[in-house]
Amino acid sequence: QVQLVESGGGLVQAGDSLRLSCTASGRTFSSYAMGWFRQGSGKEREFVSAINWNGKTTYYADSVKGRFTISRDNAKNTVYLQMNSLKPEDTAVYYCAAGVGTSRERYEYRFWGQGTQVTVSS
Repeated sequence: QVQLVESGGGLVQAGDSLRLSCTASGRTFSSYAMGWFRQGSGKEREFVSAINWNGKTTYYADSVKGRFTISRDNAKNTVYLQMNSLKPEDTAVYYCAAGVGTSRERYEYRFWGQGTQVTVSS
């Protein structure tokens, strides 16, 4: 069992930056691929970014490529999402998730956090 807790969300203006963190419980964090997803109001939960167990493989949604960076620190059981040049359309609840394979698909992830709200004003 893995428990995930996100933090770092907030209210920012367009063009600002935020760094989200997701800290996992347990001693098996390094064996999991990690993903970030987001869900805007009235929208489907969508893929944002993913990273494999050792941080050497990363994926991004086209909408965030070049602006967001995913990274992980296995010694701290934490995955990060650095978000730069934020846009109002990035407003959503952001969720981290842990899974066996590095994937863009929600169903590949077994464990989910509760989410953290990111609001970007124009």
